Amino acid sequence: MKHGSDKFDIAGQSKANLLRLLHAYRQAIDESIISSITDTKGTIIYANKKFCEVTKYSADELVGQNHRIINSGYHPKEFFKNMWKTIGNGYVWHNEIKNKAKDGTHYWVDTVILSIKDDNEKIIQYLSLRTLISDRKKLEEEKVKYINSLEEMLFMVSHKVRQPVAHILGVSNLLDNKANSQDDLNKIVGYMKQSALSLDTFTTELTTFIYEVVKTDKKKNNR
Repeated sequence: MKHGSDKFDIAGQSKANLLRLLHAYRQAIDESIISSITDTKGTIIYANKKFCEVTKYSADELVGQNHRIINSGYHPKEFFKNMWKTIGNGYVWHNEIKNKAKDGTHYWVDTVILSIKDDNEKIIQYLSLRTLISDRKKLEEEKVKYINSLEEMLFMVSHKVRQPVAHILGVSNLLDNKANSQDDLNKIVGYMKQSALSLDTFTTELTTFIYEVVKTDKKKNNR
């Protein structure tokens, strides 16, 4: 290995040094990257230590199986059709996949799949490299749920508060009319009571809604 501004010269390395280097790379990948190799039909011919650890399948259970063994059913068929079209044409495919482990639990992986070619540029295998992103995806899902909760709350306020308030303001203007009969006044008071009851009911609904949101948020923070 050369130092300074010189580049690492792989060609100048002995076979023994190259093997040691490849072994070190493999160890590093096994510890941090979920890796597998399939044939051109998608049959698994190699699954590394991390792959087995995450999927909860042994290497013997995985080898000879199709990747459908960890298919969660989350993605539409078009998703994988696009994947096969991309790698079948020799291009690198990169996307996020939701998979299912042996015990039924789901996990997300950031996935890169590339083709392995022979000396004649014919595709003979596919190499998959994945990193776990389940925690990030969980945070994203919780953020979406929180935003949906805020939108629902806004909808409740804008529709269930404004309408009875508008009614109260409308009928209260009628009180300025000194020509109102007793019957008219009774109707006006009735409308105001009805609107006030609607507001009271909504206040109870909104309080319950906020309580549930806060309770759920506390549970997440206490995990």
